[in-house]
Amino acid sequence: MGLILKHHFVEPVARGLLGSISCSGGPTPEQQRLLQALLTHLWGRPDLRVSALEPMGPEELAAALDDPPTRRVAHLLQMTLEFCRHPQTDAQLALGQAYAEALGVSSAALEVSRDWLRQGVDQAAADVGRIFNAFLPLRSEPGLAEPLASAHQPEPELVARIEGFAQLPEGSLGRALLGYYERFGFPMPGRDACALNHLYLAHDMTHVIAGIAATSAGEIALSAFQWAMQDNPINESALLASLVTHEAGFVSANPTLAPDHSSLDSPSASYLLASELRRGSACSADFSLVDHFALAPLPLSEVRQQFNVGRPLQPSPVDHLFWDCWRVSRGDSPK
Repeated sequence: MGLILKHHFVEPVARGLLGSISCSGGPTPEQQRLLQALLTHLWGRPDLRVSALEPMGPEELAAALDDPPTRRVAHLLQMTLEFCRHPQTDAQLALGQAYAEALGVSSAALEVSRDWLRQGVDQAAADVGRIFNAFLPLRSEPGLAEPLASAHQPEPELVARIEGFAQLPEGSLGRALLGYYERFGFPMPGRDACALNHLYLAHDMTHVIAGIAATSAGEIALSAFQWAMQDNPINESALLASLVTHEAGFVSANPTLAPDHSSLDSPSASYLLASELRRGSACSADFSLVDHFALAPLPLSEVRQQFNVGRPLQPSPVDHLFWDCWRVSRGDSPK
């Protein structure tokens, strides 16, 4: 995907992003830190310092970006930065609208932001729920006969299929998934009745293949990784759900999770998001919605090679999973 901008686009996009958060007393430290992480770790321009950049207004940015894909990248990164203001302000939301209009772009995140500004948080929350439910079948595990799980009945057959991964070779994707559940203490999808069980399976497999841990910052980074692999409405909806749950904190699209606030408000979280955007951009295809049951017997290393999933430059025992062979083969979790 075109997240790795052409050299001549990096500075105007950065200046435009800075302009889009220059309100309500100026960019917050979290917003500045994340923008600098994008410059340094996504675009490889540590020479450009946010503190030295001149903000660029909406019309000037639109004039500088004649490439529609680059405009869309700028827009979705702007929305990400917008959700990183705490507390949120009308001025920030209105500024985001102005940049989107000048660029001639739209998104599910913009729809939520617009209604948040005009009608309040309850309407924004309703938008998130509607968007989440619309894409739920498309984000669910494609190897299952029914895309939607039952909200009322467990699925013992699904549990048995996942437990059967224990018979697969050491180092396989299936065995790594079992290690993931052991590390984080999540119940296997299907053990409890939940309408999201089929989404959970696809999502958890994506965590394992990408090698990103299921922390609050990791959830946002994983959704950003997916968006970087392929820009489509499905992955866009996943990024929106992560941002409103784990960063904006005003609603959880997943009723089993309590919203978090400011999950990206640390140097490590900013680095994680920017670096995972870069790793996702390097993938050869989107593996989040392939048939993971078909891939489960394969070595995890082979699955990653198939989709060109690169090793993190700085693997973290907190933020990453299964980048040491012995941990995969033994099913152990990082300490």
